[in-house]
Amino acid sequence: MRKLQRSISVMAGLLLGAGAVLAQAWPTKPVNLMVPYPAGGPSDAIARIFFSPLGKELGQQVLVENLGGVSGALAAQKVLAAPADGHFIFQGSPNEVILSPLANAAVKLKTEDFRLVHPVADAVMVFVVRKDLPVNSVDELIALARKSADRPLTYGSVGMGSLYHLILENVQAQTGVKLAHVPYKGNAPLLQDIGGGQVDFAVLVYSAAMGALAEQGRMKVIGQLGAQRSELLKNVPTASESQSLKNFSYKIWTGFMVPKNTPEDVVVRLHTAIGKTLQDPAVRAQLALQTQQAAAPMTLAESAKFFETETARYRAIARQINLQPQ
Repeated sequence: MRKLQRSISVMAGLLLGAGAVLAQAWPTKPVNLMVPYPAGGPSDAIARIFFSPLGKELGQQVLVENLGGVSGALAAQKVLAAPADGHFIFQGSPNEVILSPLANAAVKLKTEDFRLVHPVADAVMVFVVRKDLPVNSVDELIALARKSADRPLTYGSVGMGSLYHLILENVQAQTGVKLAHVPYKGNAPLLQDIGGGQVDFAVLVYSAAMGALAEQGRMKVIGQLGAQRSELLKNVPTASESQSLKNFSYKIWTGFMVPKNTPEDVVVRLHTAIGKTLQDPAVRAQLALQTQQAAAPMTLAESAKFFETETARYRAIARQINLQPQ
């Protein structure tokens, strides 16, 4: 019996040792950071800030790969199709892993297929309109939409079922206005078309590029969606300050995720590396330049709880507006 117990103890030790070796060995090759939108948008900008310092922490090169389409779910599905060994990381938000399965029948992934290792950035969302749209506030936008029922104002989003789409569906439900949805594959082409006057307005993540275009008079930022005014946009009122959309507030986060069955040792190592990268003053400064705030530190358990809470919140919004997969 003692021999058996000793054998079991030896085997357990060997297995623990093997796990430690695996954690030390990972990553054994370059790590792919999958960005679910084309180059040039806010999501891509975040990846370009993180890939080099994260690579230094991991001891391997981190490669940024952009893959737009299907409201960002195309890139998410590519990560899930790859071996769950930590060499493919998904840079996601509620858009791709929570909302796309609720809105798009072609998306087969489930939110629960992913594990949030750590949020990395929080962003401010704003109402942005083409330069010659005759509105300068959220109330004026809603009033114009009400008068344009026979020819609805057009709004762009990064796809059916994206958070931006849901927000403006919620706006219609709360105000009774009618709007026409124009889906795009990413922020960058949508922003370009607002600047060119091809679409009337959108709710988007505020970015340095957007700020520059607004300063040049090529578009207007008329409201922000946070509960309070951001330090970055002190002169732009929140939607909740308007008469039309009182108590209306949203923010969006970005995080690094892996398939749920990724080995725990790998997840722990990646979580530690992300945490150290988030404390890098250069990373925090570059995020601020992109109008993003570095995410607060979270343990793996706190990240899991946060992801669970966010999933419940957005599923509730989808039910509220009766979002159906199409």
